[in-house]
Amino acid sequence: MRLVDCASVRAAALLAAILFGVAATSQSAQTEPRGRGVQSKDVGAQSDKAAQEMISAIVRVKMKAIAGARSNSSLGSTREGTGVVIDEQGHIVTIGYIVIEAESIEITTQDGRTLPANLVGYDHATGFGLLRSTVPLDVKPMPLGDPERLEVRDPVMVLPAGGREAASFAYVVSRRGFAGSWEYLLESAIFTSPPTLQWAGAALVDREGKLVGVGSLLVRDTVEPGSPMPGNMFVPVDILKPILSDLIARGRRAGAPRPWLGLATEAAQGRLFVTRVSPDSPAALAGVRPGDILLGVGAESVKTHEELYRKMWSMGPAGVDVPLRVLQGGDVRDLKVRSIDRFEYFKERPTY
Repeated sequence: MRLVDCASVRAAALLAAILFGVAATSQSAQTEPRGRGVQSKDVGAQSDKAAQEMISAIVRVKMKAIAGARSNSSLGSTREGTGVVIDEQGHIVTIGYIVIEAESIEITTQDGRTLPANLVGYDHATGFGLLRSTVPLDVKPMPLGDPERLEVRDPVMVLPAGGREAASFAYVVSRRGFAGSWEYLLESAIFTSPPTLQWAGAALVDREGKLVGVGSLLVRDTVEPGSPMPGNMFVPVDILKPILSDLIARGRRAGAPRPWLGLATEAAQGRLFVTRVSPDSPAALAGVRPGDILLGVGAESVKTHEELYRKMWSMGPAGVDVPLRVLQGGDVRDLKVRSIDRFEYFKERPTY
């Protein structure tokens, strides 16, 4: 795929001017005629101010999990990533797996302040976590952009914690659905390349300097499944906007929660193989085991993650019985799995 065209180069140059163009502008000001040099200095000052404001909205997030957190086995008991200040009240959006089951959270601002923060809200369906500093941050928030306007080959900027030195450029290489093995499905994720190795919670910024996505994963196939091109997957902020007020007000989205079973599966050769069953989860209690082959939901066969999730979620809210047909060893078994709300499974910090 050819990632670069003239329009993309011009847009990338605009982004570069915001973050990296100040030094070049200042240098040119010294060699140009007096009147033009003054103008260049003004442009340089404006670019520097815009860069500083944009960078100031980026914070480093560090988390220590509560003792015995169920997520520790896969994510570790201490985690680190990036968060983005998105409003005047100091709310910070990040990718949720950094902060789930947190005992304590701290953020570090671009000017070196380390401050405690609270987990305000979490959404399992999108994967977003929402934090708020316990003291005012006094930074300009990064406005939310419109991910739907992103097109393939558009240049974007990736901002992890770490200032200008950590910033990098990438290109949008695809907009498509994403199905995770952990009962997770996005209708339209943003895939970029080349990859950044500091993806967790990193800000994806468009040519207008607005936040359009939050970093989630390092992936091998950004263009399409099975077509190797390494890069990153970002969760678009347009799916945050409808639930943001709910997360702030009540810590989670309104409405009935989806049924959750506690299964991780891998699609291969037209089959869904069970790779992990969360301890004490509904699937584990019903007798599903790693190594099983998931054949169907009730009488309907399933061969992909999308088919499994859509059939499971269409049966009703959390608490509904989900009938699974599995191949276990040499036997086909029909299992009734009593689903739960995923929030019931993960632990919360005790209050005293």
